[in-house]
Amino acid sequence: MRLENKTAVITGAGSGFGEGMAKRFAKEGARVIVADINGPEAERVAHEIGDAAIAVTADVSKFADTEKMINAAVEHFGSLDILVNNAGVTHKNMPLDQVDEEMYDFISNVNMKAIYYATKVAVPIMEKQGGGNILSTASTAGLRPRPGLVWYNASKAWVINATKCMAVELAPKNIRVNCLCPVAGETGMLADFMGEDTPEIRAKFKSVIPLGRFSQPRDMANAALYLVSDEADFITGVALEVDGGRCV
Repeated sequence: MRLENKTAVITGAGSGFGEGMAKRFAKEGARVIVADINGPEAERVAHEIGDAAIAVTADVSKFADTEKMINAAVEHFGSLDILVNNAGVTHKNMPLDQVDEEMYDFISNVNMKAIYYATKVAVPIMEKQGGGNILSTASTAGLRPRPGLVWYNASKAWVINATKCMAVELAPKNIRVNCLCPVAGETGMLADFMGEDTPEIRAKFKSVIPLGRFSQPRDMANAALYLVSDEADFITGVALEVDGGRCV
C-alpha cells in the first residue's frame, strides 16, 4: 500500500483525471477528499470508493470553499499529506482576440488563482506536520501550445513555472511540488480543445501523439501516484510529460 495512512485532497475529482486519481490513491491506502464543483458527481465518486473517501462540494476559485475542502481533510482524517490541484477549465478553440474577458477571468481564477488559494491554506498545515506533497495538473499545452487555445495554454505554462518556483521555496519545509503535463485526454474538455468533435479532427489531434492515442485517467492516476509516493521522495520541481511522446 503505497499511500497507507496518507490523506489526499483532490480537486476536480468528480470526473476525468481527478476521479481516476481519487480511486487509484484509495486503492493504495489513501484517505481521499473528493472535491468538485459538481456536488452530485463528487458524492458518486466518494460512494464508489467507500469509507476512505468524503465528498466536498467546492468551487476552487473561491477562497472560502478552498479552506472548507482542505480543512475537511484535517477534521475527518487528521492530516493533509497530499494536495492535488487538478480542477481546470479551458475556452473553446478560437482566435485569441475572440475570447471575452469573462472567460479569460474564469480560466485565470480556476487554473491559476485556485493554486494560490490552495497553497496559502495547505502549506502551513503541511509545514506543521513536517512535510507534504503538492501536485498540480498542468498540460502539454504549456510546453508545446496549439493555436486557438492561447489563454488556456498560457495558464498552464504559469502552472509549470509556479510549480518550479514553489518547489525551490518549499523544499526546506520538506514539501515537494510537482506537476503533470497530460496530452489531450478523453475527458469533458476534449471537445473544447478541438473546437469541433468530429472523426477527422480527432484523427488530426491523435496524429501528433507518437503512441497514437489520447491520454486516459489511468495514465494520469499512475503518474500521480508515483510522484506523491515515498518512492519519489527526491523528486521536486518536475513537470512530468504524460503525453505519449507529444512533446518529443
